[in-house]
Amino acid sequence: MTTRTAQPDDKARVITLLEHSRAAAGFDRPDGLTGFCFPFDAAYAERLFLVHQMPRHVCLVHDVEGTAQGVLMAVYAEHPFGPVRLARETVWFIEPEYRGLGAVKMLDAYEAWARGQGCQYVGMAGMGDDPDVGKLYLRRGYAVAETHYLKAV
Repeated sequence: MTTRTAQPDDKARVITLLEHSRAAAGFDRPDGLTGFCFPFDAAYAERLFLVHQMPRHVCLVHDVEGTAQGVLMAVYAEHPFGPVRLARETVWFIEPEYRGLGAVKMLDAYEAWARGQGCQYVGMAGMGDDPDVGKLYLRRGYAVAETHYLKAV
């Protein structure tokens, strides 16, 4: 079990993980965790994978015996309000049977990547009201910084 940067041959598995992530978040149900609903599209998932191979982006996988069982994608940028570089998670998902220590290792790798890019801050998001995710972030020194609201129009 290790966390590593995704390679081109991880693409198909990462697309599958993105589909599993979307289903777990309830994005296929209007009554899901957030009410935000959209169909899965493999071409969009492929594009997301490819974008996260570019500079300022990272795609990490939780590798278990040669198979990606988790994915964490992120990007860094300067904050629009001042000269502070921060990394922002795009998506993070680990197959349920491979969580636990795998989650900690993925966060360690993400934070190390961000430091290596000169970031002063890293951000993580949580879908819905999952207290376990919030507890993990707080234990690791994250603080609640913003709350986002979404409305269908």
